[in-house]
Amino acid sequence: MQLVVGRIGKPHGVRGEVTVEVRTDEPEARFAPGTVLRTAPGATPPPPTDEPGVPFRVPAELTIEEARFHQGRVLIAFDGILDRNTAEALRGTLLLVDSAEVAPPDDPEEFHDHQLVGLAVVTPAGERLGEVARIDHAPSSDLLVLRRPEGRTALIPFVRAIVPEVDLAGGRVIVDPPAGLLDL
Repeated sequence: MQLVVGRIGKPHGVRGEVTVEVRTDEPEARFAPGTVLRTAPGATPPPPTDEPGVPFRVPAELTIEEARFHQGRVLIAFDGILDRNTAEALRGTLLLVDSAEVAPPDDPEEFHDHQLVGLAVVTPAGERLGEVARIDHAPSSDLLVLRRPEGRTALIPFVRAIVPEVDLAGGRVIVDPPAGLLDL
């Protein structure tokens, strides 16, 4: 399974550096120089190239030449991306790693997003509430995005008071939601 670890943003400067929206808890490890990341098209299609009839093609892989943190952002220079126009054409590209390459967390109370997506969500009494569709990383706490059986979604704060147990082996997340939480 491919995991998104970042999304390329706007260019920074004129030498091909780009900003990266980080989507990993370990940016220093994921964006280390020499790391090869797979790519996938993002929501924004790349702009046309200067050559008529020749669209820009994002490489299937990008190798990190240099990465640095600047004013709370990650700035990355990729091998072969040497100017602002080429960097601009990468905007919106998703940066991926294979989940098999990601070591499991050392802390038994910590989980990678891909471990939770698809798990059944049940109450302590065993009532099925739905399944985990994705994890949203909000500033105050992570949120489980619950896909309800009727097709709606609900947001559940991923805190011990509401999510007392994650049973990866059993394929379920036990949730004890306060009254009205699932109706928001």
